[in-house]
Formats: sequence, structure tokens, C-alpha cells
Amino acid sequence: MVAGSFTQEIESPIAPARLWKAGILDADVLLPKLLPEVIASVDIIEGDGGVGTIKQCNFTPAVPDQKFVKDRTDVLDGENFVFKYTVVDGGFLGSRISSYSFEFSFTVSGAGSKGKLTLSYETADETPLSEEEVGKIIFGSDAMIKALEGYLLANPDAYV
Repeated sequence: MVAGSFTQEIESPIAPARLWKAGILDADVLLPKLLPEVIASVDIIEGDGGVGTIKQCNFTPAVPDQKFVKDRTDVLDGENFVFKYTVVDGGFLGSRISSYSFEFSFTVSGAGSKGKLTLSYETADETPLSEEEVGKIIFGSDAMIKALEGYLLANPDAYV
């Protein structure tokens, strides 16, 4: 087993508070509307939306290798705009990956924000993930952030 991580930073013209409200707190409702070709629904399986909550994101047939991903909220810090969750079922678990989690954080940067995405993982074998494998894992997060940003730019009064 090999433990590893990957961090990616992005600049956004959207303020951290708006990204937080829309992309973290209201993601269950908003993301299936923004990405209906990929996300069929997001369901709360257990909990009230806070730390310990387990959610399941159900994919459409456009995602042929995955039907769903189930995750557990580990950190939900609205003061510092930090969200961390661990995948507990589905997604990329089972093949080469024995565990993985994501941490998103947003900080003020000029009139917008700087976002940071960190993927932490453990492989089931003795080799780290390749750049291609990491790219496949974070691709969905990138698509969600871009769709969210586009929505918030087009709707400046939403989530203020």
C-alpha cells in the first residue's frame, strides 16, 4: 500500500462565501441541475448535512465505469471555508485504490477567491497513482467547479 496526495489550486472570480454556499452547502440540489447529463441525483443516506453525513451521488449512464459514489463529510468549516470528505463506497474504490478523500478550501484572492483541492489516497498495491489516474479522479471535481462558477457568474444575485 502506498499513501499519496495531489493538490491543485484554481483562481476564481467568485467570492469564497458564494462558492461555499452554492458548491458545498447546496450542492445536493444545485449540482444535478447544473450537470444533468452526468449527475442523476444526490441523496442524503444518513445524517443532517453536517459532519458525519453520508451522501450518495448517482451518475447517469454518461459515466460508464461508475454508477455512484458515496461519501462521508469529515470537516465542514464555514468560517474558514474548508470542506473535507472521504469516499466510503463506489467511485474509484476497489481497483487500485483502497481509500481516498478530498479537501476543498477557499480563501479570498482579490475580488474573487483561490480554491485548493487536495486528493489524499492509499493504493491497494505498492505503486503510487500515475498522473493519468489522478486526472481521472479529479476530473469530476474540476467539471463541477467550472459548472458552479459559470452558474454563479450568470446569476450574480444567487447565493449572496
